[in-house]
Amino acid sequence: MIANHQDTVLVVDDTPESLRFLTDTLEAAKISVLIATSGDAALELLDHVAPDLILMDAVMPGLDGFETTRAIKQRPADKPIPIIFMTGLTESEHVVQALEAGGVDYVRKPIVVEELLARVRVHMANARRTQDGEFALDATGRNLIAVSATGQLSWSTPGAERLMEMLEPGWSRGAQPPALLRPALARLLGDDRPAGTAAKADSGVGDTIELIIVGRPRRDEILIRLNHLDPQADIGRLQSHFGLTQREAEVLLWVSYGKPNRVISEILAISPRTVNKHLEQIFEKLGVETRAAAAAFAVRVIAQ
Repeated sequence: MIANHQDTVLVVDDTPESLRFLTDTLEAAKISVLIATSGDAALELLDHVAPDLILMDAVMPGLDGFETTRAIKQRPADKPIPIIFMTGLTESEHVVQALEAGGVDYVRKPIVVEELLARVRVHMANARRTQDGEFALDATGRNLIAVSATGQLSWSTPGAERLMEMLEPGWSRGAQPPALLRPALARLLGDDRPAGTAAKADSGVGDTIELIIVGRPRRDEILIRLNHLDPQADIGRLQSHFGLTQREAEVLLWVSYGKPNRVISEILAISPRTVNKHLEQIFEKLGVETRAAAAAFAVRVIAQ
């Protein structure tokens, strides 16, 4: 990124006049500009830099804007970058084609400067909020994925991606979760199952991945938490880090896995009242006042 420029936009256009106009317009607005004169050149440039937004000409020789956008959206690292189409095409099917290719918006040529800058700023801000939200979720140590009703992966926190890469070496962000998780996902996606419903997948190396429905943020999307269950190793980490007894570490572990006291008492074969007494000691040793705070501390230690 050029010094003193907070944002960077990649302009993909084969017309020198358009490139000159867009460069002058964006730089006057204190936005750094990268230029590619073809779809192939854009893809090559994206191997080395990550702009905040792409302005894509729809009609170009060779790879046109639609084909270039589809190629960009197939690249895991570049998929989150918002793409605004620039088009002189007026037919509605061309607008639909641009959006279906992966564009978030479009502006018609001749371009109105104020409209262009407004759209650029809005979509860069939206993309940044999305990235910040994913970072915040990852900072809590939660491994979250969102999948469609058909099991297609919509998004995932970085922590969940690291876990999926561990489960399936060579896996990269794409349309399908790792094969190991798909049978468990299929069980969760059926019959409109409620939040809290869980399914398990055996990793094959002595530990288990638990998948729990967190909720349904949209009608066609399901939010799922992935718990990497390796109880003995996790108990040891918690016991050592926080100075807990064996039983306290066990209770905190299952709290971090999202289990209520009733379930914890069944797992550990102790009464719910005893679970509460252990939690009181755990809160005191961790210096927290709530179950959620204790769970967050535990998750961060386990994720290290």
